Amino acid sequence: MRVRELAVEGAVEFTPEVFPDERGMFTSPYQAPAFEAAVGGLLFPVAQTSHSRSQRGVIRGLHYTLAPPGNAKYVYCPRGRALDLIVDIRTGSPTFGAWEAVELDEETCRSLYLPIGVAHGFVILEEDTIISYLLSAFYDPAVERALSPLDPALGLPIPDGLDPILSERDRIAPTLAEALAARVLPDYKTCRRLAAGHRA
Repeated sequence: MRVRELAVEGAVEFTPEVFPDERGMFTSPYQAPAFEAAVGGLLFPVAQTSHSRSQRGVIRGLHYTLAPPGNAKYVYCPRGRALDLIVDIRTGSPTFGAWEAVELDEETCRSLYLPIGVAHGFVILEEDTIISYLLSAFYDPAVERALSPLDPALGLPIPDGLDPILSERDRIAPTLAEALAARVLPDYKTCRRLAAGHRA
């Protein structure tokens, strides 16, 4: 398992070894020893698993959860190809405003750990792409929020040649600056405290 710390503090990329043969392939996108060494504890207790299937050009996100309660994620792509987007929106974070874009696909089986408080989204690059993720909290629309993935100040690397398809919620979502002014972003210290509770 290859491990890489991302530009967003606390976010980590994991790339497992893939074993192909005449039957197909086998891999393990989550491996506890590698995760524990990189993050400092075992994976959070899983409250929900989710997956989406999308056509090329779909952009989902940027989404985040108010903290508390917060919601950590472990994300991978078992089918197709997507550009995963992670943005640090935790006020007081040493990497506030930083972002990372990571390609996820079925060949590498690369996965991402996203700590509580970051915003997450993805751009679908191939038809019928599936994104699967483990969540530390149940989905609760009352505490879910969105930011614009097309915020020019963020300058996320949305690929050229796509006809972006967004939900109405994501199309009208505020920019990072607007959310900061409205004081609706997670606090870094609170997010760290909530994450520590997962490892207690």
